[in-house]
Amino acid sequence: MKYVKPLSLLGNALKTKVSVPGRFLGLDVGDKYVGLAISDPSNMVASPLSVLLRKKSNIDLMATDFQNLVKAFSVSGLVVGYPFGKLNNVEDVVTVNLFIEELRKTEKLKDVKYTYWDERLSSKTVELMLKPLNLHPVQEKTMLDKLAAVVILQEYLDYANRYVNTEPAE
Repeated sequence: MKYVKPLSLLGNALKTKVSVPGRFLGLDVGDKYVGLAISDPSNMVASPLSVLLRKKSNIDLMATDFQNLVKAFSVSGLVVGYPFGKLNNVEDVVTVNLFIEELRKTEKLKDVKYTYWDERLSSKTVELMLKPLNLHPVQEKTMLDKLAAVVILQEYLDYANRYVNTEPAE
């Protein structure tokens, strides 16, 4: 896995000599779960995809799941939610960094590029939307993780699509 700056991720995807650029996979990384969202083929709209159970013992299995998703959806990059500016919550920063490092160590995603995107308020935004639905706590948690990944990916897509054609890539 190789880190690239946010605008470079979409810019590089658009520069590839294929008729349709690859899609993006959004990740909301938590202690127990990783929420997933996928962009449409035009990289304009994010949709919820799935939630993966996260355990230290299953990182190899998760890497295989990501390999399969990259193939199945022609994914050209990952947009990973990152807790920028959360000075009080170092645990969230460590959680995301450890997860990415563990995925990299499996070497199953060598050619996959990723970038970080600000995840602040993504879960809170979704919580406020889900609260009136009075869902079962397990169902609410699953929806929260998937939809937080959607918010992260959609915010990235909106920003990148607005600036990738008007500014040089970072």
